[in-house]
Amino acid sequence: MLSTGIFILVSSVLGLVLAIPSNTCIVMGNLDIIRKKGKLSPSDVIFLGKGIVNILLQCLLSLQGMLYVFSPEIFYIRQVWVFVNTSVYFLKYYSFWLTFWLSAHYCTSITNLSYGFFIWIKRIVSNFLSHLLFLTALGMFIVSVPGFWAVYEESIPSSENSTEASITRLWSNNSHFVAATTLGVILPFFLSLLCLVLTLSFLLRHVWRVKNNDLGSTRPNLQAHVTALRTIFFLLLIFTLFCVSQAVLFLRKSSLLILRISWSLRILFPSVEAAIIFQASNKLRRIILRRFWTRSRRNTET
Repeated sequence: MLSTGIFILVSSVLGLVLAIPSNTCIVMGNLDIIRKKGKLSPSDVIFLGKGIVNILLQCLLSLQGMLYVFSPEIFYIRQVWVFVNTSVYFLKYYSFWLTFWLSAHYCTSITNLSYGFFIWIKRIVSNFLSHLLFLTALGMFIVSVPGFWAVYEESIPSSENSTEASITRLWSNNSHFVAATTLGVILPFFLSLLCLVLTLSFLLRHVWRVKNNDLGSTRPNLQAHVTALRTIFFLLLIFTLFCVSQAVLFLRKSSLLILRISWSLRILFPSVEAAIIFQASNKLRRIILRRFWTRSRRNTET
C-alpha cells in the first residue's frame, strides 16, 4: 500500500517537474513568435493551445494523484470530486481534438487532395483556425462539463463505497458517458487516424514516383513531410496510451493497484506531448536554445 502511494506521489511530482517547464517553454516560444512576426502559422497556433492545455491538465492530474495519496477523503466532498474529474475530462477531450486539427492541417498541406471536403478543411484551418479552436473548446465544454456535473452528483463516493466502484457504476449506468466518449475520444481518434493514413499513402506514392523519375530530375526535400507524419504518429500513440490507461480503471473493478498505476501513467501524458511538439517545431527549438544560450552567457559575464 505504501509503495503504491509513493509511486503515485513520485509520478505526480515528476510530471510537474517535466511538464510545467517544457509546456511553459512552448507557450513562451510561441508568444515570442507573435511578438516578432505578429502572427502564428496554423501548426504554431495549435502548439500554443496544446501547451496551455497541457499545463492545466498536468496541474489537475498531479493534484488528483497527490490528493489520493495524502487525503483521499477529500474526494468524498462533492464539489472537489466533481470539479477535478469534469475539468480533467474537458481538457482531455479538447487536447484530443487539438491533435485532430493538427493532423488535418498537416494532411491538407501535404497531400493537396482535390476533393471538396479536403479543400474546405484546408481553407477553414488556414483562415479561421482560432475561431475553430474556440468553437471546439466550447463544444467540448458543453459535451463534458454540464452533463458530467449532473451525472457525478448522483455517484459521489462515500466512505462505505470506493471511488473506483462509483466510477465503474457511473459508466455502466449513464448513457451520457457513451455520447461524451464518442464525441471527445473516438471521433477525433479515427479522424486523426484517417489523416495519418492519407498522409502516409501520399508520401509513399510521391517517393515511388520520384524513384521512378516520374517527376523528372527534381527530388524535393521530404524532411518536413516526414517530421509532420512522425508527429501525427507519436501524438496518436500517446493518445492511445492515455485512453488505455483510462480504460484500465473500468476493466479491473477490485484492483486499487491498477487504478493507481493507471493514474501514474496518465500523469506523464502532458510532458510526453511537449517532447513531441519540440521534435516537430524547429522554430521552438531555436527560440529555446537561443534563450538558454543568452541566459548562460549573461551568467558567465556576471
